[in-house]
Amino acid sequence: MFNKILIANRGEIALRIIRTCKEMGIKTVAVYSTTDRDSLHVRFADEAVCIGPPSSTESYLNIPRIMAAVEITNADALHPGYGFLSENANFAEVCQEYGIKFIGPTANQIRKMGDKVTAKETMIKAGVPVVPGSDGLLKDVTKGKKLAKEIGYPVILKATAGGGGRGMRIVWKDEEFEDAWNSARQEAKAAFANDGIYMEKYIVEPRHIEFQIAGDQYGNVCHLSERDCSIQRRHQKLLEEAPSPFMTDELREKMGEAAIKAGKSINYEGVGTVEFLVDKFRNFYFMEMNTRIQVEHPVTEEVIDHDLIKEQIKIAAGVPISGKNYFPYMHAIECRINAEDPKYNFRPSPGLITTLHTPKGHGVRVDTHAYAGYRVPSNYDSMIAKVIVKARTRDEAITKMERALDEFIIEGIKTTIPFHKKLMKNEKFRSGDFNTGFLNDFDFSDLD
Repeated sequence: MFNKILIANRGEIALRIIRTCKEMGIKTVAVYSTTDRDSLHVRFADEAVCIGPPSSTESYLNIPRIMAAVEITNADALHPGYGFLSENANFAEVCQEYGIKFIGPTANQIRKMGDKVTAKETMIKAGVPVVPGSDGLLKDVTKGKKLAKEIGYPVILKATAGGGGRGMRIVWKDEEFEDAWNSARQEAKAAFANDGIYMEKYIVEPRHIEFQIAGDQYGNVCHLSERDCSIQRRHQKLLEEAPSPFMTDELREKMGEAAIKAGKSINYEGVGTVEFLVDKFRNFYFMEMNTRIQVEHPVTEEVIDHDLIKEQIKIAAGVPISGKNYFPYMHAIECRINAEDPKYNFRPSPGLITTLHTPKGHGVRVDTHAYAGYRVPSNYDSMIAKVIVKARTRDEAITKMERALDEFIIEGIKTTIPFHKKLMKNEKFRSGDFNTGFLNDFDFSDLD
């Protein structure tokens, strides 16, 4: 087992990793930018190293500075968390060259799944269902239009290096294609320095259902059941739950087998997530694979009683997985609490938190790095907390979440708590009748 792990991240995920390391008897190193000097992950790590100014490019995305922190603290492993460098194949390669264990998949595995076109080709070879679309990158507008007519509108243009909804455009008719093509390429180039675009048939009213998988260094892969991430805005998830209210035993078996095939096709090592679109007829299609721990991993932890961060660390240390699949025996819901004002188009709301009271009680978990007196910076992702509840049934979980949100007090900034409160009362949500377009008709005007 490792002696000391450096956590190349910040905020709640850095704190989450530190907690598991402490329970495993592993020392921790936090890295931080100057604006994060007073963050809790800095306070609770055994050691902390400042790696630069607030800008991500000069701190949390700066590989030389992170590796310098590894060297001066004698860490023997590195956990990338999520976001930042967690799916950067070059970073994983640098760690390997320096003899530092990257807690996650190999650089080659990240590359195979990081490029969306390559990932799709890999899935086709593995026999995993994929959405009909272009065979690789689109060369030009003319070929794109021709293919769109063949597979039928609507279609969706996607950046091959994309994520978070950037470089993505839905095209409903031929006349819109060229403008969508140009804007998708421009956005992709600005966000990822790669303007490669591919196209897929746009699945109308889909569910976004993902399967958590784990693979060890010996070729074993298992799944840890599904999460429903369909409540999202502009392709950004706001709420996740497990199990999916749309799931059946037959569909879970089929999707679980497909997720395992996806992992085995690249000899996947670590914890990862295979994401699918599921249409209203319960046909499912591979969308992408995230080769890292995800924001919503606590949902799975709560329904199967399994520490996924510990699983990541054990796999990286060469411990084989059990090989058995896991199935939910509880129902869990996670609400992401962001420093944003949902009434005004989710406008960012950085600033000083003057009061903070987190909900407690049976079946309630809050993962956060925030506290009263903490200043939410404008430099990073706006998520400041996750509220996770678990209960025996979905109805009970929703009721528990309502209570937890009523008890959650954050003053000094605007948050998404009012949105989640209203969502819990929505009859369609409560009945499980929703898809990825659910929030398109949601009324945000009466939120506090």
